[in-house]
Amino acid sequence: MAWDAGAQALKCPYCGHVHQIAAQEGSHDIVEHDLQAGLTLATERGFGATTRTVSCKTCGATVAFGGQSISTRCDFCGSPHVLEQESNRNLIRPESMVPFAIDKARAQSMFSEWIGGLWFRPGDLKKKASVGEINGVYIPYWTFDAWVASSWTAQAGTDYQEQEAYWGKDANGNNVQMMRTVTKTHWRPAWGSRQDHHDDVLVCAGRGLPESLVQSLRGFQLGQLRPYDPGFLSGWRAEEYAVDLNEGWGQAVKRIEAEQRNRCHADVRADRVQNLNVVNQFGSEKFKHILLPIWIASYRYNDKTFRFLINGQNGQVQGEAPYSWVKIIAFVMFLVLVFATLYMILQS
Repeated sequence: MAWDAGAQALKCPYCGHVHQIAAQEGSHDIVEHDLQAGLTLATERGFGATTRTVSCKTCGATVAFGGQSISTRCDFCGSPHVLEQESNRNLIRPESMVPFAIDKARAQSMFSEWIGGLWFRPGDLKKKASVGEINGVYIPYWTFDAWVASSWTAQAGTDYQEQEAYWGKDANGNNVQMMRTVTKTHWRPAWGSRQDHHDDVLVCAGRGLPESLVQSLRGFQLGQLRPYDPGFLSGWRAEEYAVDLNEGWGQAVKRIEAEQRNRCHADVRADRVQNLNVVNQFGSEKFKHILLPIWIASYRYNDKTFRFLINGQNGQVQGEAPYSWVKIIAFVMFLVLVFATLYMILQS
């Protein structure tokens, strides 16, 4: 049986029998683990089911899957250079996941609608971008929670206006003294502190997709996370994480510190701020390893790989596609012709 996104249950592809996945005893709640315990590897390992993996030599993605099928092309970049390898049994097991809610037929339709509605793209793009290559993959993420106490010092500036005399020329070209209004800033020392809680800071733990494209694919409702069960992976692929917990926490810290700096900057409450210095102290750090559903279509055009992603939970789409500079130049020339014609009409 395989997970059916439409039925939201395990379904037999032969007889149509449906089986609901029930939460295991004692796992009705999503658990967030202590970060320090996770860094010392005191967590469950592997996917909890027999899997095989293939690794792409082009983009570096490692994908785990069950059953007897094997990829001949990479789900992430479309490269045929994939190698089967032993599954990494020492991976931290996903704690929870969001099952696919968009099925393949709907994903293919969304891909066709998206690629057919693009402007200024090559005319043969839709033909060369095969919708048959779209695949549903569970992408690994880390989520982090933390309390952060921030202390800050800065120079706060208050603007004020005053009149200033200067020499200039009058209408007759004579040097005369004139007055003008100038803005100046009064600087004073400022300091303060604040305490904030950061909840579910998402860090993508895979390397198969470009960071910019992953960051643009938002809208996952983490309130709908379900406790991890290997049955959700039945019939689907799952990327193994390549960004380990320590590296993922490092990325989260940078984002949290950037957000704290912005909040402290706002706390200065001045017209201008300079020499802002923020010291952060972290506490109560928690983490989860989760899987999120993404449909991926990769295609090559003129020896370059482009990708299209669908949020497998809510259907949000993001994608890359080449531009046709011939169409863009033709459109610009058309606009120039239109404006030139209008100008001639107005001048006549």
